[in-house]
Amino acid sequence: MSTLSADVHYYVWYRVHGNHAEAQRIVAALQNDVAARTAIRGRVLIRRDDPTTWMEIYEHVRAPGTFEPTLAAAAERHGAVGIAHDRARHVEAFIAPR
Repeated sequence: MSTLSADVHYYVWYRVHGNHAEAQRIVAALQNDVAARTAIRGRVLIRRDDPTTWMEIYEHVRAPGTFEPTLAAAAERHGAVGIAHDRARHVEAFIAPR
């Protein structure tokens, strides 16, 4: 029987509408805020065949119970929901088997 890793990896994807330069500024501010509060440095990727689909990645989160509300609050503070088409940010959490 396998056990699961303690680390949680978060993938947040959404479709950006509007000005992409402004969206980049908002996501950078959100990620700087999250890093200052949790020491987890996120990164953002843009889908190769659809530049409106973005994904924020936060890896090796050891305290998901505090990380998740911190991420949600930062997204609210920086207006990240407003850059997402239909205001939909899809947050998914994964763990690795050991």
